[in-house]
Amino acid sequence: MDKVTIVAITLVSYKLLLVAIGFWASRRTHDEKDFFLGGRRLGPFVAALSYSSSSSSAWTLLGLSGAAYTLGVSAIWLVIGSLISMLVAWYWIAPRLMDRSRERDQLTITDFLLDDSTGVIRAVMLVSISLIILISFVFYIAAQFQGAGSAFSAAFDFSLNTSMLLGAFIIMLYTLMGGFWAVSVTDTVQGCLMAFAAILMPIAALLQVGGVSGFLTGLSEVSSVDQLSFSSGNVGLLAIGLALGGMSIGFGTYGQPHLLIRFMALRDKKSLEQARLITIFWYALVFFGMYFLGLVGHVLHPMTDNPENIFFLLTDSLFSTVLGAVLLATVLSAIMSTADSQLLVAASTIAHDMRAGGGSISVLFVSRVSIVILVFTSLALATLVPQQIFDRVLFAWVALGAAFGPLLFMRLAGFEFARWAPIFSIWVGFGSAVLLYLLPSNVPGSLDDRLLPFFIALFALLPWTKKPAK
Repeated sequence: MDKVTIVAITLVSYKLLLVAIGFWASRRTHDEKDFFLGGRRLGPFVAALSYSSSSSSAWTLLGLSGAAYTLGVSAIWLVIGSLISMLVAWYWIAPRLMDRSRERDQLTITDFLLDDSTGVIRAVMLVSISLIILISFVFYIAAQFQGAGSAFSAAFDFSLNTSMLLGAFIIMLYTLMGGFWAVSVTDTVQGCLMAFAAILMPIAALLQVGGVSGFLTGLSEVSSVDQLSFSSGNVGLLAIGLALGGMSIGFGTYGQPHLLIRFMALRDKKSLEQARLITIFWYALVFFGMYFLGLVGHVLHPMTDNPENIFFLLTDSLFSTVLGAVLLATVLSAIMSTADSQLLVAASTIAHDMRAGGGSISVLFVSRVSIVILVFTSLALATLVPQQIFDRVLFAWVALGAAFGPLLFMRLAGFEFARWAPIFSIWVGFGSAVLLYLLPSNVPGSLDDRLLPFFIALFALLPWTKKPAK
């Protein structure tokens, strides 16, 4: 069999598995709580891997490896920032959010952020949160579809637009069928594939360049001085700025609804404790693996038109057709594991938070219609306004983190606010992220672009914050 046939068989088999999971999950989905939170019955392994794969997406396999290829060793700050934010999320946010959402029977992050607000304040805040989630997720999902399109077009003689349409249809199908259960179980399968790629590809690439000594020698030959410096050749405050800018990517973690709902869905505290350890291991394996892959890829392929395609270049040059097909499925799995989670959260925003359902129209029906609309909206954006995956993901990531992260932290810490303060903070955070993104001088990974929006929103909230009397 030729390469195209083998890749096609592998991908079709993989997609059939995902659809089968969706069918299985549909039989466990009976109401809102099942569709949006899996009935709060998420075990440790599924919680850990579904969280991890959803947080990583195409930006880790394609974007992070591409960033390491371009920036060199200083891309390590992106890895460190992601690891630190994961630890904060699992050790500080998770236990508090799990307990509080159970106590108040909250099904979505919007429910939690609204908390005890009433009247006009509640209505304005609901619209604000919903709009920001929908706008950001359309950009985010569009980036995932671009990644899916790149993966399909790398394997078949399809146009990018045709490839994006095919990938979007598969994601939409199993998300429609099984809701949260389908998303979580498929994300677990996809997380396993990503870990497999993060082990296999760096080892194969290292052997190809002649081991550690060959890698170090080759990297010094193909890299500039800046690419060999952990501060990109800068000194003093500029070096600190680069490090903080890279690590500050992690602040976006604290405002991502599709990640936070995993904490709300956990079965119990024991599951939480076990899931933490699994997540730490997975993160270290995948993030350091993709970071190294970008560096060694620069040695093996010193010149490329698109650094974000280094994963595909190495797949073709290092592996047999069958194994290459499995690794291609890994890229698609990374993309799908984020896109399906985001589609589900966006649908819950429309159907549950905004109460679009009612009367003879069920919430589940509205959720599924919303998923279809969101898929086609995101496809239109990806087709008509193409952009680098890394840049588009970072915009949505920073915007959501700045809008919701400060408010989430302060609520979990037990603070109360003046009536309009949460709305002000949400829009200041989101607006500053949009403004910085649109500036011509914007550089992905810079200090102002990654760090400022979160802290601008936090400082906008602090003057109207107080700790309730015990």
